Amino acid sequence: MYKPLPIGIDDFKKLRENDFYYIDKTLFIKEILDNRSEVKLFTRPRRFGKTLELSMLKYFFEAGHDPGGFETDNSGLFQGLKIMDAGERYAKDLGRYPVISLSLKSSKQPDFGMAFDAVVNEISKEFDRHNYIISGDILLPEEKEQYIRIRGKRASQIEYATALEFLTRCLKKVFRKNVIILLDEYDVPLENAYFKGIYEKMADFIRSLFESALKTNPNLEFAVITGCLRISKESIFTGLNNLEIISIMNKNYAEYFGFTPKEVESMLCDYGIEGKSDEVKQWYDGYLFGNTEVYNPWSVINYVKAVSADQGAFPKPYWANTSSNSIVRELVERADGSVKQEMEELIAGGSIEKPVHEDITYDEVYKTEDNLWNFLFFTGYLKKLSERFDGEMVYLTLAVPNTEVKLIYRNTILDWFNQNIKKKDFSALYRGILQRETDVLEREISKNLMETISFFDYKEDYYHGFLAGLLKMMDGYILKSNRESGLGRSDLLLLSPAYEGVAVIMELKIADSFAQLNDSAHQALCQIKEKKYELTVLYSYLYATIQKITTMAHRLNTNKQFMVGNGILAFAVIFVVVIFVYMSMRLQREKQEERHFIESYTISLVKGFAGDSISLFVNDSLISNKTMSEEPYTVEIGRFAEQSALLIVDNNTELVSTFDLSEKGGTYQFEKESDGIKQLAK
Repeated sequence: MYKPLPIGIDDFKKLRENDFYYIDKTLFIKEILDNRSEVKLFTRPRRFGKTLELSMLKYFFEAGHDPGGFETDNSGLFQGLKIMDAGERYAKDLGRYPVISLSLKSSKQPDFGMAFDAVVNEISKEFDRHNYIISGDILLPEEKEQYIRIRGKRASQIEYATALEFLTRCLKKVFRKNVIILLDEYDVPLENAYFKGIYEKMADFIRSLFESALKTNPNLEFAVITGCLRISKESIFTGLNNLEIISIMNKNYAEYFGFTPKEVESMLCDYGIEGKSDEVKQWYDGYLFGNTEVYNPWSVINYVKAVSADQGAFPKPYWANTSSNSIVRELVERADGSVKQEMEELIAGGSIEKPVHEDITYDEVYKTEDNLWNFLFFTGYLKKLSERFDGEMVYLTLAVPNTEVKLIYRNTILDWFNQNIKKKDFSALYRGILQRETDVLEREISKNLMETISFFDYKEDYYHGFLAGLLKMMDGYILKSNRESGLGRSDLLLLSPAYEGVAVIMELKIADSFAQLNDSAHQALCQIKEKKYELTVLYSYLYATIQKITTMAHRLNTNKQFMVGNGILAFAVIFVVVIFVYMSMRLQREKQEERHFIESYTISLVKGFAGDSISLFVNDSLISNKTMSEEPYTVEIGRFAEQSALLIVDNNTELVSTFDLSEKGGTYQFEKESDGIKQLAK
């Protein structure tokens, strides 16, 4: 029986006591102890396991007490895990220290007052968690009074600014041991403050809170801090010389945030879906922390849960739906020509090179393009391919990590474009379509393509979405996308009101070169004809007609008109039913005819194809896809359409060669030369 997957579970005790699936990261404790420094700051993208790691540290080190003040034993949470086999020198620290654990993720609020109150609330909860220490006689009366004020959220601002230091002092007096401080999502209040215009006030408060607890505090054993972005020392950690920063650039600790390929492989095997490894890698792999390859853990867990329940489940951008994408939107909106070009290169699978700045402040993110690119890198929207040192600067070669992140860029760009088109005048474009002014249509589409990021990935789906966004704004017209049409699915279908009787069928094709434009256009026209896309138009207008007649009949609501109205309605229903039956029979007959052509085609690749990966298509049907190991290669197929076209695709170069096939069938031989593929004379 499979263990439940810990989606949204970031409490280590809850995870272990309820027997959730757990990838053992407990040797993180060993590394913390081996490489002990007074204050460690770990920066990783959101949803990469930072909160769970801090929770693990809390339950390992803390000398726990329940609300009644009785000691608790957390050793059972670690039985069977790697840290217990690491040696006695590490096990002896289990349950040895008082621990302060504070998360600032709730401080994402609309103004400073509410953000400050959110931090105060978290401080109050931590004081309440240690409330047992004021029951004895160790603390002085004035210390107890201050403790109660902070716990009750009645303290002054300066008392809250120094609350962590005060709590370390109280815990040290009670336990006679130095205190461990764990701070999670330290930069959330700063990120929120920047976007809300309260950065300076929040930075001052957070600086006071941290400095008092972390700088020259004799009651501090060590501290571990996590966040998404490395903030410059000058901004928050002023004068904190005992701070060690471990970003995604560092080689140490790399495997403890996110899943390694080996861990993902083991997880897929445990849930019996090892056949999905390629799909998981394409969608959720691609991060490089130090020199360690890392998968997005949040997305992997969600995907495994979905596929375990339904083997046919498709991958989804799970991380995209939980992480803030405002920075990507900002980059798109601020993009000039050079930035657009770089984004197109990235989305098309290319790379860019940028200097890296590890310590920036939120109020500097938008000052330069380099800062924006750095922000995208450190927050998980870009990955490092390589790095080089030039003089005093480190340069990174950056790329999009995986399909999931690529979709964030694509969807953000499309959303931005759809918002922008609402402000534009497209009357010339619409006139060009309805009046068949091809030169106007070409000019208007090209102009709008140049004004957005087209990310030249040579796929129809972008251009499909682009045109759909333009056409859905036509007043009075209905746009249908990828709907059943005749014998297939048309890309776009534009329908006027039924009484106007105007319809536009659009089939999109991609040409690799200007020379292939005519061939691609011919293929599109042939497809529209062969697939009977016009039948959908007839059905749509018939349906609209019966609706209109029905409405008219209902409006004839007087006694004298009742029989007349029902007579009209009955006639209309019979008429439409007859038409539908006729069209259905015609369609069925055409399908049968297409299945019973007696002619056949013999296709032979005679010379010049050895070693090439070649795909053969007849119309839209894939006939063959293989690497040519011998010549000649011959395939025979039956004719299945009134008019047929052969497409020979070189999969390595993506070049497409198109040839018409006779209605009478026959043998067709082809030879590849330096200037392309030629049909040999019969």
